[in-house]
Amino acid sequence: MTTDICFMSATQLVHLMRRKELSARQVMEAHIDQIQQINPRVNAIVTFLPELGLKLADAADKKQMAGENTGVLHGLPVAHKDLVDTKGILTTLGSPIFKNRIPTKNALIVDRLQKAGAITIGKTNTPEFGAGSQTFNPVFGETCNPYDMTKTCGGSSGGAAAALACGMLPIADGSDTGGSLRNPANFCNIVGLRPSPGRVPDYPNAAAWYPVSVQGPMARTVQDVALMLSAIAGPDPRSPISITTPAHFFSQPLERNFKGTRIAWSRDLGGLPVDSRVTQVIDSHRHVFESLGCRVEDEEPDFSNADDIFKVMRAWFFALLFGKMLKTHRDHIKDTVIWNIEQGLKLTGVQIGEAEKQKTALYHRVRKFMETYEFLICPVNQVLPFDIKQPSITRINNVKMETYIDWMKSCYYITVTGHPAISVPCGFTAQGLPVGVQIVGRHQDELGVLQLAYAFEQATHYYRHRPDMASLSCL
Repeated sequence: MTTDICFMSATQLVHLMRRKELSARQVMEAHIDQIQQINPRVNAIVTFLPELGLKLADAADKKQMAGENTGVLHGLPVAHKDLVDTKGILTTLGSPIFKNRIPTKNALIVDRLQKAGAITIGKTNTPEFGAGSQTFNPVFGETCNPYDMTKTCGGSSGGAAAALACGMLPIADGSDTGGSLRNPANFCNIVGLRPSPGRVPDYPNAAAWYPVSVQGPMARTVQDVALMLSAIAGPDPRSPISITTPAHFFSQPLERNFKGTRIAWSRDLGGLPVDSRVTQVIDSHRHVFESLGCRVEDEEPDFSNADDIFKVMRAWFFALLFGKMLKTHRDHIKDTVIWNIEQGLKLTGVQIGEAEKQKTALYHRVRKFMETYEFLICPVNQVLPFDIKQPSITRINNVKMETYIDWMKSCYYITVTGHPAISVPCGFTAQGLPVGVQIVGRHQDELGVLQLAYAFEQATHYYRHRPDMASLSCL
């Protein structure tokens, strides 16, 4: 019964709790038991608060019995990425500098989740300062991939992805600069949506106008991601770029007729090195989109300068956030973060201005391209889940990666366009490693992205393929 509850969809769990066929306490107890069995080996949830979870679950049940409004996420256990501030709960950013840090306020996304009825039971693991798509840090160690414990789960929302894959959580929040909602979703056979900047308002934020880093939903199914988005989207005056569309817009049905919809199919986004095993899995599912009625054509936008744009924007952001810290805590910061900060400190106003100019030109090229094509289909990651002891990918198809983030270009090229994108399970290699497909939509069209992802998911059902739970259990 515990396993059944833990692998039910979030949508189904909410439905059963509303009908009083399950209580919030039963759902919480099942997930606590799952965490206690699986987490010691996987290390996805790094701060665990079962007593708080049970207390809040009882309160949720009482609220429901009293006939009060319980919210769209009523009774769902949730854990928050360890980059996100949680009032009274340890939040380390994966850094020894903050190993004892306890915020006095929640981040806006946490407040929205809790207001919608989700119940906080802990924090999920992340790389130090969320830097890189491999989840390990000196505070909590590494998070394993549930489908192969010798491989990485990706990152930086790696703890969230692994916890979802193992049935330890039904929903989880994440964040994405260079792919951190999409990469770990891809590596762990779950769904991660990178929303448009401003779709999920980010507060507190030292760079409120910054459009590159976003927060968003993760779950095992597309419908559950849409459910979570219906709780965390919507405008807020503390975020000047927040989109005015109300959250309940994403509560509408995801079914749609795609007959005649034009899709651009890109195997490498214009020449990026991609592991042939990734390409093979994705190419083998082209016929699925065709069977949905889509007109699939080999094409991609011109991504010229996307690499330079992203690296300038990322470096500028690292210098803004951590520049002062470098002077006082250099010995407690990992080399790759130091490199990113120093790259940012070297930037001139002219370089930043040129990157903004090039980003505008790229936006318009992609906008015009997507007047013809409603969606772009491409790889999420250029590689498969790799050795957990390897900090990052250094070579793909004999092409050397110049930095620790170069292997993530298939995600961060999309980042700089500002378009919404989702990673949805697409199959497995012969060795049993997950491969996701990336669906990119038009400007601010998260609903369209969710609809196509849902249609693909319903045609393939890869979300039903669970890790071997017996091999993960510590009992």
